[in-house]
Amino acid sequence: MTTKPSLDRRIQTLFPLALASLLVLGTARLVLDKLKSNQSSIFRVYGRQEGGEYRKPVFVLPEDRFDKGCDVFEGQWVWDNQSYPLYSEESCPYLVKQTTCQRNGRPDSFYQDWRWQPNACRLPRFDPLKLLDILRGKRLMFIGDSVQRGQFESMVCMVQSVIPDGKKSFHRIPPMKIFKAEEYNASIEYYWAPFIVESISDHATNHTVLKRLVNLDSIAKHGKSWEGVDVLVFESYVWWMYKPLINATYGSTDDIREYNVTTAYKLAMETWAKWLESNINSVKQKVFFMSMSPTHLWSWEWRPGSDENCFNESLPIDGPYWGTGSNLQIMKIVDDVLRESKINVTFLNITQLSEYRKDGHASIYGERKGKLLTKEQRSDPKKFADCIHWCLPGVPDAWNEILYAYLLQNHQNSM
Repeated sequence: MTTKPSLDRRIQTLFPLALASLLVLGTARLVLDKLKSNQSSIFRVYGRQEGGEYRKPVFVLPEDRFDKGCDVFEGQWVWDNQSYPLYSEESCPYLVKQTTCQRNGRPDSFYQDWRWQPNACRLPRFDPLKLLDILRGKRLMFIGDSVQRGQFESMVCMVQSVIPDGKKSFHRIPPMKIFKAEEYNASIEYYWAPFIVESISDHATNHTVLKRLVNLDSIAKHGKSWEGVDVLVFESYVWWMYKPLINATYGSTDDIREYNVTTAYKLAMETWAKWLESNINSVKQKVFFMSMSPTHLWSWEWRPGSDENCFNESLPIDGPYWGTGSNLQIMKIVDDVLRESKINVTFLNITQLSEYRKDGHASIYGERKGKLLTKEQRSDPKKFADCIHWCLPGVPDAWNEILYAYLLQNHQNSM
């Protein structure tokens, strides 16, 4: 007579357990279904890999960061043909003819195999996946002239090989070029603004250095394209230095006057600094300023008694060197403006380290006015060698390694 009550008690005991199991299984099913969808916050943060597998987060480790007391701009170039170059011309379809020196006939490739080594520390090895993780959901923009465009192309080449075909795109929308890593929702961009402030040379292709007219207090038109960009890298130098005087306006655009270049540069930099203070959120945005890229126009500076230029140079300068093409007054103006700025701007002082690299320029293996040099022009390197722009792979890769190192310094790992 006790069988039925005993069975009832067992059923009553097992029922909550069965119900709990069903709830656990149901919840697990919902979680798995969500994980399979692109709505998962995990995949919104870390992304999906090829083949349906999911990408693990990339963490910046302590060894990825250089010592805080280290001056990464003081050092030497070390021969390293095992680890360098970081890419090849053939592997990167985004290079312009101005930088593809090998393809254009340069017989040596030694300039590709040098690594910049700071004296007091070691730069972290460039890792394109870590950079893309840092840039996830963000925009990195290079702003300046054709030297800055070379740095932009260098950075694109340094990361693009790890992105599968179909997951990357490249668009030319003058005055911009935009490379996108679709899986990361990240972009690396370039904006043509040779003076940073507005000028009659702001057309992306139809411009000349011979006729310069700069609006020293006008920047709003450019600034609209810079608003909200997460990482801004500015540069402006070579276009200012064509002659010691420059035509410019300040206030009324009808009042065109000749300014001393250093005076005009200071006014332009102050206009830029005011724009930063009005438009940059230092918590969310990072701003960098590249120091001047040196020229190697006169070989007598590093080889007394000679009368040539960067043509046929295959080795860096050994020992202390500062060329007359790098204007110390301009350097001081930049330093003064950045010190007074209310916005934190990281100054990337690449001038001295680049001064040593007389071997890294395009020389006669580049282009002029959109066309490669003719045979006749190449036979006259003293007149036609380009000792301003750099071959790629090459010196601008080191600039980007330093920029990458600073981005690692400031990156907060997400959990």
